[in-house]
Amino acid sequence: MSNYIDAFVLPIPQKYLNEYKLVAEKVAEIWKEHGALAYLEYVGEDMKLEGTRSFPQFLEAKEEESIIFGWVVFDSRESRDLANERVATDPRMTDLIAPLTNPSRIIFDAKKMVYGGFQSLINSK
Repeated sequence: MSNYIDAFVLPIPQKYLNEYKLVAEKVAEIWKEHGALAYLEYVGEDMKLEGTRSFPQFLEAKEEESIIFGWVVFDSRESRDLANERVATDPRMTDLIAPLTNPSRIIFDAKKMVYGGFQSLINSK
């Protein structure tokens, strides 16, 4: 069985990392209620490999920002599309995201996020 994933990378100000984490944990549960098989987010630690462009460089992240890399696993693209539709209309999402996008202290800036949906190419478990 090959899954479908939505993947994302974004910078978060380090001083708000714990606040972001609390919201992300709740968001993960909502995604799973709407069909996600798994929801994972990781914070960058080792961001340099000689001869390559790093995530912080690509995202033009500030020194005081941490890089979040995450993905959401689905059965198929169809399952993903349906989940995205349901999550977009779930009122809990609006309530959770609003404090992160407050103009007086933006924690999450969607303009800085890189996103894409991916089909399986190699699955070696």
